[in-house]
Amino acid sequence: MSVVIRPLADADVEHVVALWEAAGLTRPWNDPRADIARARAVWPDLLLVAERDGAVVGSVMAGYDGHRGWLYYLAADPAWRGHGIGSALVAEAERRLTDMGCPKVQLMVRSDNTGVLDFYDALGYERSDVAVAGKRLIADD
Repeated sequence: MSVVIRPLADADVEHVVALWEAAGLTRPWNDPRADIARARAVWPDLLLVAERDGAVVGSVMAGYDGHRGWLYYLAADPAWRGHGIGSALVAEAERRLTDMGCPKVQLMVRSDNTGVLDFYDALGYERSDVAVAGKRLIADD
């Protein structure tokens, strides 16, 4: 399948939010539009969409803190899963992170999401035995 991978544009925001909702990535305590705005303010070229025939069919958000890169919100349109969209988005995010000098990329997957864990296993990602802790600093309303 041929897709164009490019940075997210203003016109893509609602399509990406709908894609994230369809993929089950959104949570009530995270406003996806705020997440997009925050990411674009810091890494405008790391929030990517996959486009096919003018439609957004995938997305990934990447970030780099100077120590390691992160991947978030990887999603492919459910109708197009299994066509390499997710793999292409990860590869492009990895390429962009590498170009920035990023030596390592990580991601978080809910432990019960075995299908996604298997997807990343196939891409060469290694599972880590770590605990993740977090603290909300700004509440999304």
